[in-house]
Amino acid sequence: MKSFRKSFPFTAMVGQNELKIAYLVNIVNPDIGGLLISGPKGTGKSTIVYSVLELLPDYEAVSDCIFNCSARPGDPLCTSCSEKLAENGKLQKTTKKMSVVPLPLSCTEDRLIGTINVEKLLKTGEKIIQPGILGDANNNILYIDEVNLLPDHIVDDILDAAASHWNAIEREGISCSHPSRFILVGTMNPEEGELRPQILDRFPLCVKLKSITDIDSRKEIIKRNILFENDPGNLIQQFQEESALYAQLILDARELLQSVQFPDFFLTVIAGACSHLKVDGQRPDIVILKTAIAIAALEKRSETVADDIFLAGELTLCHRTRDGGLLPPATSEEIKKAFAEMFDSIKPQEKVGLDKTTMYGIRAAKKEDSLTQKKN
Repeated sequence: MKSFRKSFPFTAMVGQNELKIAYLVNIVNPDIGGLLISGPKGTGKSTIVYSVLELLPDYEAVSDCIFNCSARPGDPLCTSCSEKLAENGKLQKTTKKMSVVPLPLSCTEDRLIGTINVEKLLKTGEKIIQPGILGDANNNILYIDEVNLLPDHIVDDILDAAASHWNAIEREGISCSHPSRFILVGTMNPEEGELRPQILDRFPLCVKLKSITDIDSRKEIIKRNILFENDPGNLIQQFQEESALYAQLILDARELLQSVQFPDFFLTVIAGACSHLKVDGQRPDIVILKTAIAIAALEKRSETVADDIFLAGELTLCHRTRDGGLLPPATSEEIKKAFAEMFDSIKPQEKVGLDKTTMYGIRAAKKEDSLTQKKN
């Protein structure tokens, strides 16, 4: 499923630096899992979701797979690809570009999960599988606008796929399963209602947008949007060079990701801060570390620093339930204070001479200048 729309360039977006970083780290490391963008109407939520189309990298896929199966060794395969691999010993490969797959609010369960063409089956006996949106979204970005208004039964199906990374199509005694690994991106206006806690927790990162009040920034937003409406090709051309730099930055960060190192005491800081804030579950701790590593990779650094942890902590915890749902999500100030106190509690001798490690294995990496701004 491909989009042929002309999207507003990511690099032409004014402000919203935290949102840009949160979105980019998910593209660099899809295992982070997704992003919730919450904010009032008119803040560019949908615009930025589609703005990354020109930046998205290619991936190696099975050429004739209707479920976008990855052809990388060790990656999971759908039922059909597994059978072909067992029969032929190899699979035909092709290169596909990641895309944004929208899920409409009116989506039916069959359209989401996929179905079997029963009429064809009864007439000819041929098994024709029609992939659903979860199949289209495999190895792509699954985008849900107004996610807080999604029907509960559709939410439950998405939760199942997000948790297991698999989807099963079953009908008339015929079944087919396929991997469904996607970056889940949702947008919502909190004035229209809150999200169920179950799906809220499935968004690893969250950014809460506010309207931009700086006059010069608002003027620039007006200019760029009017130009895009009247002559989109002109605006895209103006930011083409910068967009190419960002696309390469994503590829470089993906290569660097596996070699980014972090000191062991960072784990103490993350675990201690989450425990102090009474964050529910252990998933947020893992997301913070993955996000901090991806931020460092985007910065073209081979080591994480304290600012990576601070920013990752805020992006991960600002929407998380606490104390079994009895406490509201922590404020930005509470999150910063908890991490600052944990860093201060680490004795100086514990910060020196510690072996650094990685989540994926150590490789040589070149340390270069920082490209993105940090937030204290």
